[in-house]
Amino acid sequence: MHPYKRSQRLSILLREEIADIIMRRVKDPRLGFITVTDVEMSEDLKTAKAYISVYEGDKDLTIEILNSAKGIIRNEVSKRIRVKFIPSIEFRIDRSVEHGDRIDKLLREIKKKEEL
Repeated sequence: MHPYKRSQRLSILLREEIADIIMRRVKDPRLGFITVTDVEMSEDLKTAKAYISVYEGDKDLTIEILNSAKGIIRNEVSKRIRVKFIPSIEFRIDRSVEHGDRIDKLLREIKKKEEL
């Protein structure tokens, strides 16, 4: 028996495959440097939310490009993995990096005030 759910295993596999497909198959010069940080699967395995971190470029434009290419991405995923149903993919911006940067900035400010 596996130590975690099938949805968790599938989300890990999808994260790796979606990242590879975006890097190799989605050829749009407007895309900057992006990372697929996480994929959340629904319990019925029919919907996947892919969280994207954008380091260069416009975040809204990146999501728009990826959502317009999600048919190509889903088709390529279906060729790479064998599951009964290929989930529909939704792309979203991952705000955790921004949140972490904000916390780090606040901690540095607190440390600076303590040193004074």
